[in-house]
Amino acid sequence: MRTLDEKETTQVFEKLFKFTGNNLKNIVESPSHEGPDPDPGRYCFRLCKNRVYYVSESLVKRATNIGRHNLASLGTCIGKFTKGGSFHLTIQALSILAANAKHKVWLKPTSEMSFLYGNHVLKGGLGRITENINRGDGVVVFSMSDIPLGFAISQRSTQDCRKLDPNGLVVLHQADIGEYLRMEDEL
Repeated sequence: MRTLDEKETTQVFEKLFKFTGNNLKNIVESPSHEGPDPDPGRYCFRLCKNRVYYVSESLVKRATNIGRHNLASLGTCIGKFTKGGSFHLTIQALSILAANAKHKVWLKPTSEMSFLYGNHVLKGGLGRITENINRGDGVVVFSMSDIPLGFAISQRSTQDCRKLDPNGLVVLHQADIGEYLRMEDEL
């Protein structure tokens, strides 16, 4: 387990910024109350076996007693680097993204299952959408009862969605909580 180098940190922060905007500072500066220390530490990003973990500094200090080959996971896995060198967020990052999301989309109950099976969101399945979303922005997808379902990339701006027919694509699927069942061996 090691710290991210400058290139890796830039890739991770760019991807997180796409979904959180200026709320990224809340993720980076969030105090950690884990561990026996009375003084709250901070969370940090660590790389282990091409996976990026969001973990408290006190937990990292205690994990130094464990050998690298014995350490399977530490903290929350938020993404992974591909063999080509690009960074992809994984579904485990949903709790962090949902708490700090800049743009949100709410689905009607009839289209929730479709999204959870890995399909894109159509205009007919859209319940609500936040203002000022542009094409290509990262959005967090919620149910109408504010349960985070996944995250996606917007295909249309908020203004374009109002004029769109019900069968037009609004959001392109990236990850959803159904992946815990569909891909349990890979997670």
